[in-house]
Amino acid sequence: MKNRIAVVDLFAGPGGLAEGFSAVETSNGFRPFRVALSIEKDSAAHSTLLLRTFLRQFESGFPNEYYSALKNCAEEPRWAELYPVQWDAALREARQIELGSPAARKEIPPLLAQIKRTSGGNTVLIGGPPCQAYSLVGRARNKGIKDYIPEEDHRHFLYKEYLRILRQLEPLAFVMENVKGFLSASIGGDKIFTQVLADLRSVRGHGGYELFALSADEKSAFQAPAVLQPSDFIVRAEYFGIPQARHRVIVVGIRGDIAAASKLQGKRITLPTGPRATLSHVLDGMPKLRSALSKDDSPAAWTNAVREAAVMLSGLVPARFNTPQLKAYKTRLRQVIATLRVRSNLPRFEGRPAGVATDCPKDLKAWLRDPRVSHLSNHGARSHMASDLARYLFAGVYSEILGSSPKAEDFPDALAPAHKNWKSGKFRDRFTVQTREHPSSTITSHISKDGHFFIHPDPEQCRSLTVREAARLQTFPDNYVFKGNRTEQFVQVGNAVPPYLARQIGDVVYRMIKEHATHGGTPDRHKTRVSR
Repeated sequence: MKNRIAVVDLFAGPGGLAEGFSAVETSNGFRPFRVALSIEKDSAAHSTLLLRTFLRQFESGFPNEYYSALKNCAEEPRWAELYPVQWDAALREARQIELGSPAARKEIPPLLAQIKRTSGGNTVLIGGPPCQAYSLVGRARNKGIKDYIPEEDHRHFLYKEYLRILRQLEPLAFVMENVKGFLSASIGGDKIFTQVLADLRSVRGHGGYELFALSADEKSAFQAPAVLQPSDFIVRAEYFGIPQARHRVIVVGIRGDIAAASKLQGKRITLPTGPRATLSHVLDGMPKLRSALSKDDSPAAWTNAVREAAVMLSGLVPARFNTPQLKAYKTRLRQVIATLRVRSNLPRFEGRPAGVATDCPKDLKAWLRDPRVSHLSNHGARSHMASDLARYLFAGVYSEILGSSPKAEDFPDALAPAHKNWKSGKFRDRFTVQTREHPSSTITSHISKDGHFFIHPDPEQCRSLTVREAARLQTFPDNYVFKGNRTEQFVQVGNAVPPYLARQIGDVVYRMIKEHATHGGTPDRHKTRVSR
């Protein structure tokens, strides 16, 4: 632990950013970051965070009792009794605190002072304020709230808690992450993001902070100085080997004295682009599941409902299909019916170890899989209405034939839900199948409400994604267990930063500050490796 850079993680959620930073590893096996403090207010997310924090105390490998509990679907042992030193360390690190509360302002400053002192000032701050006030969906929802006043929504100003901690900690670098809607959110006509950038630049001491945008341009590692536009701070995760088209605002700040010492004169930093990853890379090899009907959990009821849907769909003619496509459509539906005759006992929950596609990028495969995991957690399908099963089946077959998800106007009238505005344009993507050969849509917390926007591409499974499948698209390793009920698990996964992307961000941050920070070993300047 000595001479490593201490990481403070704010608004940590289940710990995606911290997971990535803690996994940065140089070519000689040195891990430069250690997470010193993670703060999260939500109880379910904190439970997930606490467990992962505990497991990270075992740097040579997670304890056998953990894998045993996963294998037997058993309750976790009493960690405090088995491993009191590691459990106490986890309790000190993962704190359930609501930032901005009076209790937080009393409890956090002494913790930061201690971290700053024991690390010799070698710290990094990561995290980002909650996104509900900034996301386009959240803002649309807020407009429907009677007497809603943006200026009185404290969530708009939680970034000031980040600033407060930034000023006290004076870290070598910081990473602030948020939704793309952060760029357009405004109060009283003033753009919040513009004010945030001004506030970040105004932090004094050690020369203030130079702000950098992460780029996928591989022409040069540190580009010539340029005036950054707000859109420059958007990071498109699919460019960096993430099997998801997740676009987020990420601001990297390097302390002025560090930037000067490292001769960082540019405003954009290149993240090495990785091999393109698709949904099929990480979902192929997952155990097949069935959903259940909302009022009947029996395999027979589900099988009959899907068979009836397939027969009904066989009599419909999708408007966009030409003659060969229509033939393929009817053939595929007959295959589904035939499959149901011979394989009507798909489970709803399946814990068998999951593989990946044979052509899954090597590093991503190593990141996701753990050979010691003999039982897959958080992999259970939810219930759907019979009418939705028909829509899911149609969408799955449609995407197999055309390679894209159908829009509302592509659905036969017989499948139209009881929405007056179904074909008005407002609900065009309400039922969206995730296509196999592309990165998935952005996994958001809305997946906890219903699965209509996250339909599994396999028509024979006829269901929405599970928590584990969403977690794989977010690049959480298979040994990462999410606590709470299924709704809470989906929210945690949807709100997180993909850990595999976070590791790449951590790598470039380390390279930028390494000449100043005191560390052990002799880290390689450019190479890190994935080690789980």
